[in-house]
Amino acid sequence: MRFYRALFVATTLAVTAPIMPANAMQPPAAMQPPAQSEFLPVEDIPPGEQIPAFTMLGAAYGFVWVALLGYVWSIARRLQKVESELADLESRSK
Repeated sequence: MRFYRALFVATTLAVTAPIMPANAMQPPAAMQPPAQSEFLPVEDIPPGEQIPAFTMLGAAYGFVWVALLGYVWSIARRLQKVESELADLESRSK
């Protein structure tokens, strides 16, 4: 049950995070750096401001596979339990 609760919370946060207003996480205008007037190639952006896309993509795929395997494992456990209960009922009825 804890797994499903944690999965629900993680899914809820992942779905509702993009819904938050864009200005909710921005600093006040006085703290923002001046706007750029020209295009900057990716090589000129400081490493602290670059998004690690490969790492994020790997984490997303990893999370999906772990969640999927956990779900399949959970279904298999419950199916085995139902099959054993059904076999028990069949043996009692004879």
